[in-house]
Amino acid sequence: MANTYTLIASNTLSTTAASVTFSSIPSTYTDLVLRMSARNDRAVTNGTLNLTINNLSTSIYSWTFLQGNGSAASSNRNSATTFLSDIPLVGSSATSNTFSSIEIYLPSYLASQNKPVGIFGVNETNATAIEMKANAGLIQSTAAIDRIDISNTSTFQFVSGSSFFLYGIKNS
Repeated sequence: MANTYTLIASNTLSTTAASVTFSSIPSTYTDLVLRMSARNDRAVTNGTLNLTINNLSTSIYSWTFLQGNGSAASSNRNSATTFLSDIPLVGSSATSNTFSSIEIYLPSYLASQNKPVGIFGVNETNATAIEMKANAGLIQSTAAIDRIDISNTSTFQFVSGSSFFLYGIKNS
């Protein structure tokens, strides 16, 4: 069990933004946790956001997800892509002022090995369309993680009020 859980950085948007970056991540922790309450301006109820590390946009990202929406369940696998995706994100067609709740866990972010990633996200729209996704990912990079970028697909923007929090965890 972790004995410390420290806020490294946070960003609550006061205007729209295409992406959010956490850079110069210190090497003083064992694991990283990224928590988000976010929404974008894409005209959909349930959309997705993307994640990259260390400014790498090469085909090093793979993941498998399970999802459910209250009436159906499905799964899928994606490999050798240029970003992690299928991370749920509420769009502008959802009920006003509802946001996705997302947690991304990056264990052993300093280790000289490929990086596993655990992702859990929920879209609650206060309507009939809900969505839950659990993703197990792998980033094929042995470099320590010192930068995380969270972005929208295409030209869409995170809306004002979207919040992003990066925590460090020490296991010793």
